[in-house]
Amino acid sequence: MSTFHGLEMAKQALFAQQSALYTTGHNLSNANTDGYSRQRVNFETMNPYPTGSRNRPQISGQMGTGVQAGSVQRIRNEFLDIQFRGENSKSGYWETKADALSRLENVMNEPSESGLSKTMDQFWQSLQDLAVNPEKDSGVRSVVFQRGQAVADTFNYLSNSLNAIQGDLKSQIDTTVKDANSLIEQIHNINEQVKQVEPHGFLANDLYDERDRLIDELSKIVDIKVTKDSSSDSSMEIADGLATIEVFGSDGKSVKLVDGKEGSINPIEVAFEVDEESGQETLTLEAGGTGIKESNGSLKGLVESYEVTYPEMISNLDDMAFQFATEFNTIHSDFFDVEETGASGNITIALASADEIVASNENNDGEIASDLADLFEKSLVGLGDKSVNGYFQSIIGELGVEAQQANRMADNTTILRSQVENQRMSVSSVSLDEEMSNMIKFQHAYNAAARSMTTIDEMLDRVINSMGLVGR
Repeated sequence: MSTFHGLEMAKQALFAQQSALYTTGHNLSNANTDGYSRQRVNFETMNPYPTGSRNRPQISGQMGTGVQAGSVQRIRNEFLDIQFRGENSKSGYWETKADALSRLENVMNEPSESGLSKTMDQFWQSLQDLAVNPEKDSGVRSVVFQRGQAVADTFNYLSNSLNAIQGDLKSQIDTTVKDANSLIEQIHNINEQVKQVEPHGFLANDLYDERDRLIDELSKIVDIKVTKDSSSDSSMEIADGLATIEVFGSDGKSVKLVDGKEGSINPIEVAFEVDEESGQETLTLEAGGTGIKESNGSLKGLVESYEVTYPEMISNLDDMAFQFATEFNTIHSDFFDVEETGASGNITIALASADEIVASNENNDGEIASDLADLFEKSLVGLGDKSVNGYFQSIIGELGVEAQQANRMADNTTILRSQVENQRMSVSSVSLDEEMSNMIKFQHAYNAAARSMTTIDEMLDRVINSMGLVGR
């Protein structure tokens, strides 16, 4: 064995502890970096030499040759990543759904002093007053005229507001799809960078972190499955490899948004088409030719709100406005002007002035005004045998229940996601206390290795400078 073997072993120890100190410094520097996973140096014992026989390494009694810094590995729990992304998709869906329903509740504004229900009550009250005072010159007619106009205006306002929010949802869907495709492209680009690094025996830890952060963001938009493929036969066993991301369609068929092995992507595509018969706008959401509307996430919440929630409320208001105006005109001809398609948005009062209001028959008994007031509580076939008031209360009640359910689920999924995130952070995030302890530990080890080198140097100095010829 070389006389300088001790120096070499001490030098290796210095380099190994120095690498650990640098890695600790890297962890501390990124303690507040979003998506960063703490890293550690894997120390490896170097190959020993036999002491009993120099050419027989199989025999017992080998002498160690020191330590070396092996791989720098990031600490990550893949199982917790899978759990987090599943909960993130659910949370994204319910948060989006709750937000859309909250905006709908704000527009409907029930119960309140300025909502449609209150406006209808005031109109009914004015008709009651007209039935009691049917005289031609009574000022009550002007009140009926104004209240009728207010009802029509309120229907128009609600319809226009709901259609405007539906338009906002359409823009939001477009933006979300663009965001998702941007994430898909970025993940693909990182895969390509990893391909250039791993085959040379390196670990692209910071690239892995950035890729996982992007995958987390994508998981909130759509429900995804992530698998890893080796980038090369020469890659390290602990290398993360190339990420392949799948999303499952409505028929259970999966499509690869990112194919890490093939190096290809399938961006999400959205298209809006107007049905010629119904005039309704339909939406298609695909990736690689497979429909993905049912994939859980914020995108599904937006699509459901755009296609179902808001159209249903607009349709209910249209039915209510048309049936109410039609029945009202049956008793008082040409009071309202309304078309069945988009009734809540086009209903207007057809009378030119309050003088055209007819309150009584020939005997001036206010019967027509009384019949008009009774209409509010009359069961209408077109409204499912419900009165105008009952029908409106039912759709507001259903909206309240649906919004309450969405808020409850949003809270529950957020809590579950936070719990998994906390578990994941307990494994992957940087603990300042732990890193400071490691710093002290590696510093002491470094100092000890330096002391060992000094000792070996003193031994060599004794041999070289203090030993002379025999007999001197």
